[in-house]
Amino acid sequence: MKKDKNERSVDIKLIILDTFFMVSGIFLAAFGLESFLLPNKFIDGGATGISLLIAETAKVPLYLLIIMVNIPFIVLGYKVIGKLFALKTAIAILGLALVLVFVDFPEITKDKLLVSVFGGFFLGAGIGLSVRGGGVLDGTEVLAIYLSRKLGTTIGDIIILINILVFLGAAYLLSIETALYSMLTYLSASKTLDFVIEGIEEYTGVTIVSDESEEIRSMIIEKLGRGLTLYKAKGGYGRHGEHTEYDVIYTVITRLEIRRLNIEINKIDPKAFVVMSKINDTRGGMIKKRSIK
Repeated sequence: MKKDKNERSVDIKLIILDTFFMVSGIFLAAFGLESFLLPNKFIDGGATGISLLIAETAKVPLYLLIIMVNIPFIVLGYKVIGKLFALKTAIAILGLALVLVFVDFPEITKDKLLVSVFGGFFLGAGIGLSVRGGGVLDGTEVLAIYLSRKLGTTIGDIIILINILVFLGAAYLLSIETALYSMLTYLSASKTLDFVIEGIEEYTGVTIVSDESEEIRSMIIEKLGRGLTLYKAKGGYGRHGEHTEYDVIYTVITRLEIRRLNIEINKIDPKAFVVMSKINDTRGGMIKKRSIK
């Protein structure tokens, strides 16, 4: 009964926090697009960059392109990560499109350096907040995760390759100067995104110590579909050197799964001791070989 009450409390707080992050992310991203990038014909990387590039060359409304370009990524996100993630991503992208249609943001500056830096800053902050809310405004990372599992390359390599193609297209269709400023926009956006989501790398190693280790182990395997390592450990504490034996869980997840893992652990054992460490890449195991359902 106490656990059910705790889970309901966590769920309510989660919905409120998710909504705040998603709405804030949508408006920040829309502000970056309309007040900086669109008036000056600058683009970003990823799906947003593709949408901006087509909008500038084909004169198709940006709000429509943002939906159309991201539809394949939403479907892929459903297969790779899960239904809830795909649903939140679809809501976030649709919300961004609606804000672009109905909300007018003023143009802030025409200075190209300020446009590239601050346009990227607000766009990256918006995407980062949407990730913290459980979805994304740019589906490129979902594609990168999928291809990395299929091809055995790193997520970073895939993202770089996608953006190289986007900026080459910008150089050819717009101008080399625009492409160079757009690269600066992308760098600003990516660094801001990393800052907003606390500098999380592509993979994160997670060590969990809890009295409910068996239930957490089952949750990681069944709900997250991840492999893990379970090993015995002794812990010392107190002034007299008391020690206890317990099971320690170690697993590796992608940064898009960190939030979900924290939520599930908090439902099972809010007092669990969790340590996360950055990992640049992994080889083999459940990370690359997990089946795509």
